Amino acid sequence: MGHSAIAFIIVIGILVFIHEFGHFIAARLCGVGVEVFSLGFGPKILKKRVGRTQYCLSAIPLGGYVKMVGEEPGTTIDPKDVQASFTHKSLLQKSIVVAAGPVFNFLLAILIFYVLYQFSGIYLAKPVVGKVMDDTPALAAGIKPGDVIKEINQSKIESFEDIARIISTGKGEQLEIIVERGTGLKGIVLSPVLRPAKNLFGEEIEKYVIGIVGTGESFHKSLNPFAALWRSVKDTYGLVKLTILSVWKMITGSVSADNLGGPLMIAQMAGEQAKAGMMSFAWFIALLSVNLGIINLFPIPVLDGGHLLFFGIEAVRGKAVGDKLREKLVQFGAAMLVALMVFVFYNDIVRMFINGG
Repeated sequence: MGHSAIAFIIVIGILVFIHEFGHFIAARLCGVGVEVFSLGFGPKILKKRVGRTQYCLSAIPLGGYVKMVGEEPGTTIDPKDVQASFTHKSLLQKSIVVAAGPVFNFLLAILIFYVLYQFSGIYLAKPVVGKVMDDTPALAAGIKPGDVIKEINQSKIESFEDIARIISTGKGEQLEIIVERGTGLKGIVLSPVLRPAKNLFGEEIEKYVIGIVGTGESFHKSLNPFAALWRSVKDTYGLVKLTILSVWKMITGSVSADNLGGPLMIAQMAGEQAKAGMMSFAWFIALLSVNLGIINLFPIPVLDGGHLLFFGIEAVRGKAVGDKLREKLVQFGAAMLVALMVFVFYNDIVRMFINGG
């Protein structure tokens, strides 16, 4: 457990620091004064003042905060501090400051992927047929184990992932396939068919297949700086889409909310990933960073997304949400977060102590 606790503190520390640093940098660039930059909550263990800002390391490592001058509407501001007040900035500037936290979480994921891909490259599945399934278009067309797929519809095939992508996006259209068999090339024409399958969430779906399985062998591919950056952005975007879809499926009941985990689950997983090696640990941090960025953009008062919602309403109405309504919405948002925290803690306890997970 000690190993997991240390890994958890490292993960949370990195994610919180990056998130709050985003708010901090954006505030400074927009001319907003920052009074406190704290990593953690509760009693301050270490603190140092530099200029206007007090930098703190606090006792509870489950979050952090940036306290800005005039952050709360209705706060009495010293006339000399009005220019540095958050409340007195334009809606665009305030939105930039609030959105910068989640944006920095996404940028952290891109950076981690970029470093991993630039220095370690990627591993792809070889486009070699390992098995041909019974009663499938591939069997009928004469594809054999050991065939190397070279082209599909005149598109060069580099990996088995390319084959899967072309089939899944082709909507059942006829495929012209070039395979390498022995020392020669052979042209094959076939059409995919719909077959029952399960998606990432375990839901029953239908997808187009031709009926081949790879060998499971992989090869290493180095990426140049531009290819590494493109793949990093693409993979981060893919994680964002997958996370949003997962949350939506939990809300609609398609996926069980029992899958939600809290600090105990994160600590356990962080420990496992740390034991697996630095690459796995870094990938885990990138995944959590994307999750944190998305969660903070939920339109719930007290979260960054809630503040952005208030700014959006103000932009449409031409005036800010009333203090009383704002206070009630913030209280409601805080109650929702507390309920969510209780639920994920309950899930953690059930998973770890009842299910032995």
